Amino acid sequence: MTISLETLNSLPAEEAANLFRACCGATSWISSMVERRPYPSAAQMLDTADHFWSATSVDGRYEAFAHHPRIGETKSAAEQSLRAREWSEGEQSRARGASSGVFDQMALVNQAYEKKFGFTYIVSAAGKTADDLLNMARARLKNDRDTELRVATEEQRIITRLRLQKLIGDDAS
Repeated sequence: MTISLETLNSLPAEEAANLFRACCGATSWISSMVERRPYPSAAQMLDTADHFWSATSVDGRYEAFAHHPRIGETKSAAEQSLRAREWSEGEQSRARGASSGVFDQMALVNQAYEKKFGFTYIVSAAGKTADDLLNMARARLKNDRDTELRVATEEQRIITRLRLQKLIGDDAS
């Protein structure tokens, strides 16, 4: 379900926060997005989202990452709204048809990734197959921690923008 930008701008703060939380789980980012309203256009909202995401602390980034399920799973470490779960499932839909062997390999890579980096493997899964996601995760395991945090941060930014666009639908065009 989408809402208009006008509706998002006029919602009570708590309701707007819940909608923004479905896009990105960082509390500081959510608060900043709610406080910055009203947005005169979708483009300005998206630019503001990018700005506040780039200003989010490392702890805030980890908080956002915790709102994502592991690739191949449906439950995240932090509680997700129904909307966020549905979006996540849709984003991973191309990966759902993979063989159990690929899912077993992904589970092992997820474990290795979390052991090495200390957070969930974050990737914009939209349009990618399970094999794509598995190969990307394997390649990213070669990164050092600082590089991987930058990559995961950019992936979260992409996910957030996609979800904001889904949230306001036609107004994002």
